[in-house]
Formats: sequence, C-alpha cells, structure tokens
Amino acid sequence: MYTAGFWLMCLSSLLFFMSFNMLLPELPDYLTRLGGGEYKGYIIALFTLTAGLSRPFSGKLADTVGRIPVMVFGSLVCFICGFFYPFTVTVVGFLGLRLLHGFSTGFKPTGTAAYIADIVPLARRGEAMGLLGVAGSLGMAAGPMAGSWLATHFSLNVMFYCSSGLALLSLIVQGTMTETLAPAQRQRFSWKLLRIESWAEVFEPRVLIPAAATLLFLFPFGAIFTVVPDQSRVLGLTGESKGLFYICYTGASLVVRLLAGRSSDRYGRVPVLLASSGIIISSLLVLAFAQSAVGFLAGAVLFGLGTGLNSPTIYAWTVDLSHPDRRGRAVSTMYMALEAGIGIGALISGWIFSNEPAHLPFVHLASAASVLCGLVFLLAMRHRTPAPLEG
Repeated sequence: MYTAGFWLMCLSSLLFFMSFNMLLPELPDYLTRLGGGEYKGYIIALFTLTAGLSRPFSGKLADTVGRIPVMVFGSLVCFICGFFYPFTVTVVGFLGLRLLHGFSTGFKPTGTAAYIADIVPLARRGEAMGLLGVAGSLGMAAGPMAGSWLATHFSLNVMFYCSSGLALLSLIVQGTMTETLAPAQRQRFSWKLLRIESWAEVFEPRVLIPAAATLLFLFPFGAIFTVVPDQSRVLGLTGESKGLFYICYTGASLVVRLLAGRSSDRYGRVPVLLASSGIIISSLLVLAFAQSAVGFLAGAVLFGLGTGLNSPTIYAWTVDLSHPDRRGRAVSTMYMALEAGIGIGALISGWIFSNEPAHLPFVHLASAASVLCGLVFLLAMRHRTPAPLEG
C-alpha cells in the first residue's frame, strides 16, 4: 500500500490544503475592511457552491481523462486565485474570486480520492484514507497558523502570495506521479465530456446513503468556520492566537487518525460513524456554552476527535460501495453532499449569527441538531446499504 505514489499524493494534499486554509482566519476581517462585514457567511458558502457544482464534471473527467489531470486543474485554480486576491479591492470582486476559488476543491480532492482508491486494497482503505487525512489535516493546521503569522508580521498580500506558492508546489509534486486510470478507459479531453446527459452521470446511486449522511455531518464545518474567527475574538484570542482553534482541532484530528486509522476496517464503517457523530455532538455542545478560551479550545479538541474518525470512514465507505469504472462519479457524489452540507451550514450560521455574539450558541446548537439527524438516519438505513465491492 505504501508506494511512492501514495506518499507523493499525501505530500501534494498537505500542500494543497495548507494553501487555501492559510486564508481562513484572515478573510472575515479582510472582507470587513472592504465594507462587506455582513457577507461573512458567503466566504465559505460561495467557495463550496462552485466546488459542489463542479463535482459532476470532475467525477466524469476523473473516470475518462484521468485522475492526475483533474488534480492538476484543481491545484492550478488554487495557484491563480491566491495570486489575484491582493488585486481585489471591492466586495463584489472579492466574492467573485471566492466563487472561482471553489473550483479548486471541486477538482483536486475528487482526483485524489479516486487515485488512492485505485492503489489501495479494500481491507486497508480505512487506514489509507486516515493517513491521507493526516496529510490534509497537517495542511489544515499549519495553514491558518502560518497565515495569521504572515499577516501579522508581514502583510496580507505576502500571505496571499505564499498561498499561491504552496499550490504551485502541489502542482509540481503531481507532475512526478503516474496516472492510475486504466489506459483502456482514458480519453483525450474534449468539450463534449463536459456535457451531462443524464442524472446517472451526476449521481452514483450506490453511494446515496453515505452521501446523505455526509451532508448532515458536514453542516457543522460550514457553521464553525464561519463563526470561529468572531468567537475567537470575543473570547480574547486575537493576533497570532486567532489560529489556535484550528491548531487544537487539527492536532486532535491527527492523533485520532494515527491511533485509530484502522478502526473502521476492524469494526465496520457504520459503527464508527455512529460513535464519531456522538463525539461531534458533544463538541458542539461544549462550543455552544463555552465562556472562556479554555472551554472553546476544549470544544475544538473534541470536534477534531470526532471528525478525525468520521471523515476517513465516510470516504472509505463511499469507495467500498463504488464500481471501479464509476469511482470518480461515486467520490464526486459524496463530495457534492459534503459541499452542500458545508455551504448550507455557512449560510444558515451567517444568518443566525448576524454579527451578534449573543447568537453564537444557537449556531452550534443548530449544528448539533444536524449531526443528530445524521445519526438517526444512519440507524434507520444501516441495513439498506448495498454490499461493498472489491476492486
């Protein structure tokens, strides 16, 4: 399993996730300075909108043109957008760039998940997705911390250019990798491949149950990452401390992925998802009632533990149920649900919060309700899921 291609993919993912997560702690204040403070919910929502809309195309292209071209396109978008942020001086321009930036995560993770599924056997997919998640989580942890440090000690423009540079490094790594899509399946790119002729090219029916659970479980991501910068400031975490939530969250996620990476391979996907959803609900209750930075960061640790179990298990379950020749579409179906959950969470949390700190508990309680619905849904549907497929 641990081939050079696997480790190169992990490195590419680390650089990619660090690139766009570097911006997260600073973008709300940046938008406020542009005069768009009331549009904070759109920072995440617009990003996830285009990511979700592009999934049917990235999934189809991953199954026809190849895994690596899809990843390259996603990283290229990240590189270009990072370079152009310093030139956005209006709210409309900024939001338009966020819309474009979303194509990066609409393509890169789809190609990545399909690539990993090609080279990892069924019995070790949970472990592999966990290790890949460790790389992504390292990027998610280091990115916000580095972004806040660069913005504090240099400038926002330096932060934007460094974000662009990391995406370029991810591109370079991808250039050293070998395509895994079978030659018999590969086609030359043509605009006809972007034509979606039926719903079968958009959704993979075998993975609709994991996708629906993903939507409900990912609602808190959009909500939390919309309000965390403001909640951090309310609790006294400013300047370089702005990134502490992300560090605690990602550190806990890393630990659980390393120590429990094979848990879903041993105990089953659904049991691990049920346990992780309980941990996530607990974390959201802690965040809702946190009155100090210590309580807030404790909630971040719990959230990291829950999502560190949840995310790789969802990915592995999706791949388990997919046909090898429709793997890209299966992954894109799951990611469309993921983006929908994050986007809806961001929009609803922005509406609930409305720049009123007193509303923060209601944001987290709404997120907990969504995860609880996901838990109940899994209990109801656990015996109606198709059997896993080898290959």
